[in-house]
Amino acid sequence: MQKSKPSKTKDIRFMKKALAIAGAVIGMVSPDPAVGAVIVKNGRMISTGFHDQHKTPHAEAFAIRKAGKKAKGADLYINLEPCCHYGNNPPCTDAIIKAGIKRVFVSMKDPNPLVNGRGFKKLEKAGIKVIKGLMEKEAKKLNEFFIKHITTRRPFVILKTAMSLDGKTATKHGESKWITGLDSRKRVHELRSCVDAVMVGIGTVLKDDPLLTSRYTKYKKQPLRIILDSKARTPLSSKVVKDTGTRTLIAVTGAAPSKRISALEKAGCKIIKTRSDNGLIDLKALTKTLGKMNISSVMIEGGASTAGSAIESGIVDKVIFFVSPKIIGGKDSVPAIGGKGISLLKNAVKVSDMEFKNSEEDIVIEGYIKNKKGADR
Repeated sequence: MQKSKPSKTKDIRFMKKALAIAGAVIGMVSPDPAVGAVIVKNGRMISTGFHDQHKTPHAEAFAIRKAGKKAKGADLYINLEPCCHYGNNPPCTDAIIKAGIKRVFVSMKDPNPLVNGRGFKKLEKAGIKVIKGLMEKEAKKLNEFFIKHITTRRPFVILKTAMSLDGKTATKHGESKWITGLDSRKRVHELRSCVDAVMVGIGTVLKDDPLLTSRYTKYKKQPLRIILDSKARTPLSSKVVKDTGTRTLIAVTGAAPSKRISALEKAGCKIIKTRSDNGLIDLKALTKTLGKMNISSVMIEGGASTAGSAIESGIVDKVIFFVSPKIIGGKDSVPAIGGKGISLLKNAVKVSDMEFKNSEEDIVIEGYIKNKKGADR
């Protein structure tokens, strides 16, 4: 994609506004991308718009509708290439052309095969100047869930864990509440409201009986709960079953007794049968199924065993580690990542693009898996 370097600070300012508008609806529009639009005339912002729910009008259409006749001769700032095809909405390119927009500033090309540069060409053919690549890196990060899903048909997978400074998630007696502080726990609830699904293993359900909902947050959206439970051992009395206000999906294998499956389905749970991987859920096969269900993002919150399986299977795209300034120690305490581990350092999973943030006394470390093991094949 040919890019034009922004020459004025105001262009960055208006695009930052569009990105902020889009960022406010992350998680609400899935599997669609989060998009914000800003219309500017004579150096002044005259309207804004955003895509707020799946199948509702797009950001450009909202902003143009609000601007009315003032949109003629104005500039449009938007973080994603306008669509040029009929789907749940008519083409945004048609609305832009009809409104008489003079220039369009866009952060990134839409990787959707139905768009993928065609929107740019249609606007340019109509005589509209298109300035591409403005804050492209930020725009791609904002819509990383959408980009992964639309290009691979698999969900973007985050591995989240809370640990002590020496990488432990529980003491040798299994005590784990609470390693991190209240602010960190609130941030986890915010993350849950941004993803389509939260995933844990059956061990976490049996030990902690978690609710796995998003609380302490202004968002009303609740993620789908996914339980990795090869033998369908999830208790009917567990919170993930009894709380019918939020959906629960239980992934099982052929080892699950039919009576247990029937009982869980009768209680309102959705059951997915998937392949077995040494007696456990085949995570590659499961994520492929989830992608077909239009689940574009999953956050894994399971224990050491689930985290280890996720890393070893190669399904993880991003890690978020909440690190508390505590030292637990002991060879029998529980590590953050279980599984087989590696024998040679050269085979260690590498993390890139690291970010470090404070969460009261805790530290939040984020990064992207650099050397994945081909989970998207």
